[in-house]
Order: sequence, then C-alpha cells, then structure tokens
Amino acid sequence: MASPGTVTARPPVAFLGLGALGAPMAANLAGAGFPLTVHNRSPGPEAALVAAGAVAASSAPEAVAAAELICLCLSDDAAVETVLEGVAPHLPAGSLVVDFSTIAPATSQALAAELAGRRVAYLDAPVTGGTEGARAGSLSVLVGGAAADLERARPVLEAVGGRITHLGPVGAGQQAKAVNQVLVAGSYAAVAEAMALGQRLGLPMDQVRQALAAGAAGSWALEHRAGSMLEGRFPLGFRLALHRKDLAIALETAAAAGVELPVSRLVAAMEDALMAAGHGNDDVSALARWFSPDADARPSSGQPER
Repeated sequence: MASPGTVTARPPVAFLGLGALGAPMAANLAGAGFPLTVHNRSPGPEAALVAAGAVAASSAPEAVAAAELICLCLSDDAAVETVLEGVAPHLPAGSLVVDFSTIAPATSQALAAELAGRRVAYLDAPVTGGTEGARAGSLSVLVGGAAADLERARPVLEAVGGRITHLGPVGAGQQAKAVNQVLVAGSYAAVAEAMALGQRLGLPMDQVRQALAAGAAGSWALEHRAGSMLEGRFPLGFRLALHRKDLAIALETAAAAGVELPVSRLVAAMEDALMAAGHGNDDVSALARWFSPDADARPSSGQPER
C-alpha cells in the first residue's frame, strides 16, 4: 500500500479517436497525469493535447505499442472494427481495451472474444452526457465486462466520468446505451414539439421554458436545448446523424428482444427526413426544424417507415 502523500503511478494510456467527445475526454486524462499517447485518423485534433502534455503518434499501431490501457472513441461499428483490426497485432499481451464508442452489443461481444484470443481484455464503456459532460469530466459511463477489468480501468473512467455503472458482461454497456438513446429520442422530440406549440400560441416562451423546467416536465433536453431551439440555433453537442445511427442500434436491439418502439420509430423517420434535407451534421436539437412552419423536412405522411 502506498504511504500517505505518495502519488500512485498512472499506467500508460493510448487514446484513439479525438472527435467531439474523444478530444475533451483525452484532455481530462492528460490533466489527470496519465502518460498519454493520442492518434486521430484525421490529423489536427492532436495539437491541443500535445500542448497539454500528450504525445502524438503517427499511426494507431504506434500509439498502442507501449500502452497498458487503450481507449477508443470512434463513430460507429465499422470504424471500431477497422481500427482494432489494424492495431490488434500490436497490442501488448495483458493490455485492456476500453471502448467508449457507441456500437451494437453484438459487435462488442465479437470484438471481446477476438481480443481474448490475443490475451487482451475488453470493456464496452459507452458514455452519455454530451460534449458538456465530456469537457467537465462528468460523463455517465455505462460499463459491460469483467469486474476485475473494470477495477483496472477505474482510474481512467474516473478521469472522464462522474458516474461509473457496471451493468454486466460485455455488451451490457451498449444495451444500456441503446436504452439511453431511446430516452434521448423521445425527450428531444417532445421538447421540440412542445416549444413549437407554445410559439404558435404566442406564449412568452422563455418564461414558459423556465417555469416548466422546475416542474414535472423538467429534463436535460428542456434545460439545455429548449432555449436554443426557440432561437433557431443548434450549437453542436451531438450530431443528429450519429444519434440516428445510435437509434438504429436501439431499434435493432429492441427487435431482437421482441419489443416494439413506436415513438423511437417516429423520431427515426423525422431524423431521416432532416438528414435528407441536409441537417445531419446539426445537433440533435435540430429536430425542432421539423416543426418549423416552412419546414422542408417532414415525411409526406407524417408516419414512420416500417
């Protein structure tokens, strides 16, 4: 046991994927004193992290070569599979992959099985809390995997998250993230719909929003996104196209479990229409555009595709 005042050595960490969530998460690891090597498929985001003390690797295999923990925060299943296929021969035996990406539960399970054959452990650890939570280090981390692997990764998880929840074996974290994205779909769409109604009625909507946030209708979406919806602004926190990808995972997961999600199907159709109208790179709060009087993004029937 370390004596009082002793700083426990941090294990070397590689972080692959420096997008809207990954970059601030990696910055928090650098700030927490982890020896950090970073790499992004598109050059550019590494510079700020190098200034914070990280080392930029010229390739993903170079980044992971000496790491004990390898963190991934990538856009989708294909990206995770491609990156892991490229780095797998270079992962040190006994290392641990912590996958913060949101992918299908079955993909996480397959990756864990493949890595186990190389004596590399794997946790699926998707996060929720948006870019605000990523910057603040207050994300909620939904973990699937062995309890011993979770404890090994806990210092890393605590540097990026305010709440860490172990939900079961590999894949359970992704299943919980699917549940989260169903809630996100319904809450964002409900807030957008409610704001549209209030505006059409001519109510003083800033006052309405504040009043409702203090009552039973209060939600993260109402508190953090309703104001910008009312102003017609959609500052990027989480891209609508990525949420649509996550919602597809949720719908597939629900179908496999024999559960129908009619609200999520309707929101998926709304998002498809908005993406077709060129709004895929907007924040999810751009669902409010669907309710605009001159919206060009409504499905003609107003009903979800089946």
